[in-house]
Amino acid sequence: MNDLLKAKLSRRVVLQSAAVGAVGLSPALRSTVYAQGSDAPEKKEVRIGFIPLTDCASVVMASVLGIDQKYGVKIVPTKEASWAGVRDKMVNGELDFAHVLYGLVYGVHMGVGGPKKDMAVLMTLNRNGQGITLSKKLADAGATDVTSLAKLMQTQRREYTFAQTFPTGTHAMWLYYWMASAGIDPIKGAKVITVPPPQMVANMRVGNMDGYCVGEPWNHRAIADGIGISAATSQDVWKDHPEKVLGTTNDFATKNPNTCRAVTAAIIEASKWIDAGLQNKMKMAETIADKAYVNTSVDVINQRILGRYQNGLGRTWDDPNFMKFYDEGQVNFPWLSDGMWFLTQHKRWGLMKEHPDYMAIARSINKVDLYRQAATAAKAPIPKELVRTSKLMDGVVWDGKDPAKYADSFKIRA
Repeated sequence: MNDLLKAKLSRRVVLQSAAVGAVGLSPALRSTVYAQGSDAPEKKEVRIGFIPLTDCASVVMASVLGIDQKYGVKIVPTKEASWAGVRDKMVNGELDFAHVLYGLVYGVHMGVGGPKKDMAVLMTLNRNGQGITLSKKLADAGATDVTSLAKLMQTQRREYTFAQTFPTGTHAMWLYYWMASAGIDPIKGAKVITVPPPQMVANMRVGNMDGYCVGEPWNHRAIADGIGISAATSQDVWKDHPEKVLGTTNDFATKNPNTCRAVTAAIIEASKWIDAGLQNKMKMAETIADKAYVNTSVDVINQRILGRYQNGLGRTWDDPNFMKFYDEGQVNFPWLSDGMWFLTQHKRWGLMKEHPDYMAIARSINKVDLYRQAATAAKAPIPKELVRTSKLMDGVVWDGKDPAKYADSFKIRA
């Protein structure tokens, strides 16, 4: 056995020993009586697709730490190249679940993000922690935030190109909302392209785009490489916004409810582990930086997961609203209002022609009852309400009460 393999095995043993509890079915899960009868997972080994991003961490750590085994399942994290690839493999059954963009799940369900398929959201994986990066060329010309970007685009007219990661996804919605807040029409006033997250930095390096919105660590990577600057974080757009979810098809959730509960419980517990303290976060950063997962240097990951930001122009700051995986259980609950918000933005930007039944769709996709059972097994608190209230960067309040009116209220829309 070579030294490298020994080191990897040793690290895995250390990480597994840090996991909460011993291997074996969770007593909480065993004791819960479900309508289906036996609570044993229908499928013992599950493939969960992920994109190389920091926020895949709870899925990866549930596997690496052996937390999945406590709930009677084996999670096999499967690295994917693009969100379109994740979508296709979920729809055709190659993947059982995925670490996936919230808005992608809703887009597929509505038939506006590729092939139409009834989908399911089992839990939210994280809040916050995405970013908007502008090229050094734009920064040198004076565009360092959305206001100065709008001014530059007015005074130096040309075709400006910005990238997001999937047309109905979270990054597209953060980018559009941010641009529109300063009077930039992202649909008519710019060229917007789709680029997979790990390819953002390389594309900016060769001048293919002026800016992009993506998850970490690909914003900090651009700063470390000296090719971009941080113009905004996604939490600047919406503090404590929902981001990635644990997604699957409605067919899979219906046929395998015990498996869904077990996997969800394991990932809730992994989320709790990540947010438990500095030592765990550092172990997480070291683990997911590996070539098998995000494939980058640890130092590109470990600053922003602690809220330590640099903008590439000499400014550093501590942001209390950094990426959270658990936050006393508030992160993981599949709030119906969160799902509905993405539908309002899909309508705003012309991805849907008519207003849907926002609440009915959210109730269909977000499997709140499954989540509650999984959270009980993982000893996580469960919010009583199904909707929450948020104020976005422009002062507009989203509370889920009148989604059609909200979608139509924006001055800039398709």
